[in-house]
Amino acid sequence: MQKIHETVKEIIDILKARRQSVTFAESCTGGGVAATFTAVPGASAVFNGSVVTYANEIKHRWLGVSEEVLATYGAVSEECVSQMLDGVKKLVQADYAVAISGIAGPDGGTPQKPVGTVYIGLLTPDFKEVEHHIFDGNREAIQRQSIARALTQLRSRL
Repeated sequence: MQKIHETVKEIIDILKARRQSVTFAESCTGGGVAATFTAVPGASAVFNGSVVTYANEIKHRWLGVSEEVLATYGAVSEECVSQMLDGVKKLVQADYAVAISGIAGPDGGTPQKPVGTVYIGLLTPDFKEVEHHIFDGNREAIQRQSIARALTQLRSRL
């Protein structure tokens, strides 16, 4: 956990120096990225808020994820996370956005999308990427790995 706090501190320092901000759109992590981020002093200088959009209807209404994407690809998809990024960046008007959607388990997995399937997206002022991961472990372990990877992904692009 110490390493993640050091990563967050680095993110805060960089964004503060650039006078930029970050926001998060979370599903399977249930606000864990925002909680981890705000546990580090100084977060308020670069973080104004985030959203937890657990239900598909909320992803659609709050973040503008299209019903077509949800019906065709599902909430746990590159397409959904890409639209979550666009929606949360617009909603919060942040310079950087991170979005996560996945299956933390223990139920909900399918052969095509087993438990541990997680999509993590990053939107910067000039770059967008969505990574596909399959994490191991129980629900808590999958959530922890997702949070750590999201913050590491953000740090690597700053």
